[in-house]
Amino acid sequence: MHLHTEFQIVPLADAVATIPLLTRLFIEEWGPYYGPDGPGDAEKDLHESCNHDDLPVAFVALDDDGTVLGTAALKKESVGSELGLGPWLAAFYVPIEHRKRGIGSALVEAIENKARSFGFESIFVSTDAAENIVRRRGWTALENPVESLRGPVAVYKLGLSTKASRAPI
Repeated sequence: MHLHTEFQIVPLADAVATIPLLTRLFIEEWGPYYGPDGPGDAEKDLHESCNHDDLPVAFVALDDDGTVLGTAALKKESVGSELGLGPWLAAFYVPIEHRKRGIGSALVEAIENKARSFGFESIFVSTDAAENIVRRRGWTALENPVESLRGPVAVYKLGLSTKASRAPI
């Protein structure tokens, strides 16, 4: 568990009661994939991410009242897996009303630290929404974007070391 002054980051496996809300948020945010005509199953994906020591593993940000403030996962595959890369920071979402409070950076840090604990040398993310966060945290863009169901998205890489993550800027 990662504590912050206004919120905490916990493994989804320790907050399974949030899955129904997260399922709704995933369907709203990623309708082309998780919506009624999409190939994804948000609830199934979330349940499969309820791990501590295996992939996929997800985290959820909660305030003191248990309100869901955001989520992120570390997965073997995501948009961009066709490049032969991985693992991936994926299912990264902070509702707009909770942004600009450090929640996204804290979730990314939790994923980076989990990837280090697994011994990964690098991790990747494909995004058009979290570019500022990952750039601030030292991720670098790969040359070519990849196609998602919502259009082209940039792919970023973070080389990992076993030392502790630096503080977010």
